[in-house]
Amino acid sequence: MITSVKVRNLVLGQGRPKICVPIVAKKIDEIRQVAEEIRTLPADLVEWRADWYEGLENSEAIQKGLQVLRETLGQELALLFTIRTKKEGGQAELALSDYVSLNQQAIQSGLIDLIDVELSAGKEEAAALVEEAHRFGIKVIMSSHDFYRTPEIEEMLASLKKMQEWNADIPKLAVMPKSRRDVMKLLTATLEMREQYGDRPIVTMAMASEGVITRLAGEVFGSCMTFGSVGQASAPGQMEISELHYVLEAIHNSMG
Repeated sequence: MITSVKVRNLVLGQGRPKICVPIVAKKIDEIRQVAEEIRTLPADLVEWRADWYEGLENSEAIQKGLQVLRETLGQELALLFTIRTKKEGGQAELALSDYVSLNQQAIQSGLIDLIDVELSAGKEEAAALVEEAHRFGIKVIMSSHDFYRTPEIEEMLASLKKMQEWNADIPKLAVMPKSRRDVMKLLTATLEMREQYGDRPIVTMAMASEGVITRLAGEVFGSCMTFGSVGQASAPGQMEISELHYVLEAIHNSMG
């Protein structure tokens, strides 16, 4: 049985996939502007991709960014903090110790609701961040990204199971398809994880235009969240949020 995850007024793992909108702005004024725009759109939660932020390695700047986001987003929208490293397709080139330290700072700020922890950080570092997040009542999305290929189904399942074993609240897997068969592999792995091995919500997607269907079909196959863009997308294949919301609602309503 899948146990849902509650964050503020949001329940992940029930109903249609929830729409997360990433903010990839570099400056604090841009961050505030995008956050204000998101508040007028059908977003369920917001991801601050702090690896794009020009103040990433400055503790005071990170704190300021978090405060601006929390004030602008209000108390309804949940906030996910993410530092996406270069090896996982992001912008950040950090020593592992700095990656851990900056994430701990965000956890301890009291301003976020969820945090992204990369599986590739390693078991010891991931465990420390998961423990710290849970101590502060913050949910953990543990993530793994492959921007070059779609692994075989068993390999994808192994990654998702490992994240579950490492006590992530929500395992997340993103892969790059080279064909429609790759897309089917990702969807098959998602369904198998949900039906046979999972005890918590998961997030999966195949990236780029080939994988767009995976960003829409989560309610059918078992992915609890999808990512929509406002302005610049944070990953290939993201749809504009209003279009994404319309399609997700149509699928949800047709499923009865």
